[in-house]
Amino acid sequence: MNPLAGILLIALGSMGAASFYVPFKKVKLWAWESYWLSQGVAAWLIAPVLFAFIFVPQGELLPIIKEAPASAKLMAIFFGALWGFGGLTFGLSIRYLGVALGQSVALGLCAAFGTLIPPIIAGDNLFSSTTGILTILGVSVTVAGIAIIGYAGALKSTEMTEEEKRAAVKEFALKKGIFIAIFAGVMSGCFNFGFEAAKPIEKIAFDHGTDALFLKNPSLIFILFGGFITNLIYCGYLNIKNKTYRDYITVSKSVLFNNLFYTTLAGFLWFLQFHFFGMGSSKLPEGMAVFGWSILMALNIAISNIWGIFLNEWKGVKKKTIIVLIAGIIILILSTFVVKLG
Repeated sequence: MNPLAGILLIALGSMGAASFYVPFKKVKLWAWESYWLSQGVAAWLIAPVLFAFIFVPQGELLPIIKEAPASAKLMAIFFGALWGFGGLTFGLSIRYLGVALGQSVALGLCAAFGTLIPPIIAGDNLFSSTTGILTILGVSVTVAGIAIIGYAGALKSTEMTEEEKRAAVKEFALKKGIFIAIFAGVMSGCFNFGFEAAKPIEKIAFDHGTDALFLKNPSLIFILFGGFITNLIYCGYLNIKNKTYRDYITVSKSVLFNNLFYTTLAGFLWFLQFHFFGMGSSKLPEGMAVFGWSILMALNIAISNIWGIFLNEWKGVKKKTIIVLIAGIIILILSTFVVKLG
């Protein structure tokens, strides 16, 4: 076990996840549903299969998939589909709030509920142990951090002109964005339970000689397939409703290539968080392994806000607003550590 190496590996994944929305800035002439679905094909279909094929011993991936219990595969897909609602609305939260505020709210809740959902479904009484009480305390701190960040967003809304808001985030909408980000965070927590449901798949992968660093890769195929189904249905609906299916066929070849390149890049950057999360969590000591989820979410929040500064999403606001924002972010990050320490 090497905790420092584990944290560094998870940090690498966080850099990808916090940066995945940046390539979308280069997408031209496509509606949101078109480029979101395009990155989803890369992130949720191509990347998990490709990485599993590369990092599972040669010739063993298909036997692992075949031998894995059907119940584990179906439950992984099920929780992946629930997470899909979070992943879908996560993109919308960034669309309406920007990279910094959107990811802070959604990922803070994701860290909290990613911890709460598994024991609740398992029937555990969180009030019956010190660990359970600390977990609830952590969620409470998370809500406090979100409220402070939301207040910073409200200050931003009053201090910036409409032109400044649109310059920073083209479709900025605070109330709508906060509501969507909360929903996204709650549903995104189902991803962690997908990992729990897929434990039997990891055991089969281990039996087939897969390195401990890559045991989660076969599970990701099923979890992310479930998420893809949810996003495909919604984005396909929007493509038909808004007639944006034409996006894929009416743009020039150069624009099509440009858009496919940047959405694929975004998809692979997004996927890296879970590839490196699997590697990093395998390096953590036995009692500390669950701590990796909080590390992932906390670093995602920190790095996304660095991107928010670079992208001028808070340009033009008063110093007080920045202080409030930073205070909320710090509390939100600390809350994820409280949750996992519980």
